[in-house]
This record gives sequence, structure tokens and C-alpha cells, in this order.
Amino acid sequence: MNKVSVQQACLLAALAGLAALGVAYFGEFVEHLVPCPLCYIERWPYRIIILLGLIGAIAPRVGRPALALAVLTMLGDDVIAFVHIGAEQHWWKSPLPECNIAPLSMGAMPLRPSASCDSPVYLIHGLPISFATMDFCAALSIAGLIAAYLMSSGNRRAL
Repeated sequence: MNKVSVQQACLLAALAGLAALGVAYFGEFVEHLVPCPLCYIERWPYRIIILLGLIGAIAPRVGRPALALAVLTMLGDDVIAFVHIGAEQHWWKSPLPECNIAPLSMGAMPLRPSASCDSPVYLIHGLPISFATMDFCAALSIAGLIAAYLMSSGNRRAL
């Protein structure tokens, strides 16, 4: 079995970020699901790992540190997703003020409305797993896979 090179691992991290963003954009633009402000924040870590992955693929000398930063980025996204899940489950209020304002009157409607942070949005109808929960699982999986790669034999010096 061939070992995965640092460049390949970086490209895979970038592809994982691209795939996760693709699912989010599919839900928004194809399924017409309206994201909330926390959903938009949850997309940024994926953009960051795409960038880190591309940098690591182009410059292999910084590939291992880029992958380590990608792990930290995905763990940060897990924190954001957990906060979002807590808001959806009504364990606490969203930390974003725009998620906690009173409903607007028709005259004060924004051009692009957003969903409430405390109302779960489901991609798969009939499956009670919200986008925030899927994000939590995806980010944890990506972080775990990258960390496992970095900790595998021959790659211990990366961390």
C-alpha cells in the first residue's frame, strides 16, 4: 500500500473543505434552504482549510504545519457547530445578536432574509439531522482524519 504524501494529504484536505461547502451551497441554492447567520460563520473554516490545503500542496515544506492548522481550524468549527446545535435545541440563546432580535415588520424586511438560529434546517427530509449537526460531524471527521495522518508512523514530527 502506497503512503499518502504530504502534498496529497493537503489536496485531500482542500477537497474535503470544497465538498462540505458544496453541500452547503447545494442546500442553499438548489434546495432553497435559507441559512441563518451562524450557518454563514460555519462555512469560513472550510474556506480556510481549502486555502491551507492548496498552500501545503504547492509548498510541501509547509504542508505539515498547514495540516496541523487545518486540524485546529476544524476543531474551531466544531465549537461553532456545537454552539449552533445548542441554540437549535434551545439549550441556550445564540451568541449572535441578529439571531435574537424580534421579528421584523414587513416594511423593514431585509433584501435577503435569513433563517432563525434556533430553528434547525434539515437537508434530508425525514432525517432529523440538522445542517449544524452534519457540520459538527463533518468537521470532527475531517479533523480526526488529518490528525490521524499527522500522527501516523513517519509523520510524528509534524505536530
